[in-house]
Amino acid sequence: MELKSRPTYLKELLNFKDSQFIKVITGVRRSGKSYLMLLYKQYLKEHGVDNDQIIYISFEDLCYYKLREMQALYKYLESKIIPKKRMYFLLDEIQLVENWQEVVNSLRLRELNDITITGSNAQILSGDLSTRIAGRFIEVKVYPLSFKEYVDWTLGSQYDERQLPEAYKEYLRIGGFPAVVLAQKELRDTILSGIYNTILLKDINLRNNIRDSGMVNIISTYLADTVGQLINPNKIVTTLKSNDPKNRTISYQFVSKILKSFEDAYLFYRSDRYDIRGRKLLLSQGKYYMVDQGLRNFVLGSEQNNRGSELENVVYMELIRRGYHVEVGKLDNKEINFVVSKNKELKYVQVTLKIPENSTRETDNLLAVPDNYDKLVISGSVEEYNNIAGIPIINIIDWLKK
Repeated sequence: MELKSRPTYLKELLNFKDSQFIKVITGVRRSGKSYLMLLYKQYLKEHGVDNDQIIYISFEDLCYYKLREMQALYKYLESKIIPKKRMYFLLDEIQLVENWQEVVNSLRLRELNDITITGSNAQILSGDLSTRIAGRFIEVKVYPLSFKEYVDWTLGSQYDERQLPEAYKEYLRIGGFPAVVLAQKELRDTILSGIYNTILLKDINLRNNIRDSGMVNIISTYLADTVGQLINPNKIVTTLKSNDPKNRTISYQFVSKILKSFEDAYLFYRSDRYDIRGRKLLLSQGKYYMVDQGLRNFVLGSEQNNRGSELENVVYMELIRRGYHVEVGKLDNKEINFVVSKNKELKYVQVTLKIPENSTRETDNLLAVPDNYDKLVISGSVEEYNNIAGIPIINIIDWLKK
């Protein structure tokens, strides 16, 4: 099978090829972590690395079930090492191995070992491993396809610009999970269902010993439906209690645990609220965004009429994909959709479906910010002007394809 390219992620891996840095590929299930590992494997083979120097194991494959035990895995990997040769260990879904941290740390001690691992839960980089290998690993965060990748995969490099509006509509509808994009239309909902249910079962319920799977699904649906709204556990508890026909006990602690498990599984991302004038975080409330718009459509049962939240979700995930740290801006009684930062770069981003006629509300909020950092308005429509009062206005498709 010919592998589609994901050059940005592959470049990140290659930057640390043949180094002692452990390459940790993270992201939501089916976002392309295993696919990226196969791209890395293919690159190695195409650049002169022998097959017996590449040890690839997918721990979700039952033929490797016995290797989910620490000693068995270490013994197996040690037996594959060829003296005086560089070995490439590609260990997929490593979190399924008991005490896998011990194995990885031991492999790291041999200078000629190149180690790449994947995991579908943020806890892979917490606790013992992060302590033992602090400063000796790099994280490659993989997301479902960006719109730019989607266009490349579906239209190719020689597309006609006139094809982009229809491609964008389809991208909003089905999202960017690689398996969904490549599937026949009639199979897409089945694949999305499998992705979603597997995340809830394996990464939420089983991993966190949660028995009330129904309530987990209700909270997930609630978050998907309230994208772009300020949320905290108390608000969720109040809302669920008032709408629960079974009159179940729903605690703040339980909801907080579920929200944390959603973040750990990369299903939802929380953006904290930031007081721009006071230069401080307001941790009591935040907004949640879903990892993929196609998955969000599936969870909510259909394409949504709330195009504003849809657009905000797409912009947020693209900012995260581009490596920005993203917060929700508060300026007195005004809202700035996103305060984004990367390295020493800071930017304010406002998102709107359309610039209202005879209204400068969106840019007025940005102009009220008391500093000179860059400001940008991303519009869901094609506007007749490209700036207002010096603030650039850009169409969502033009911004996504950059």
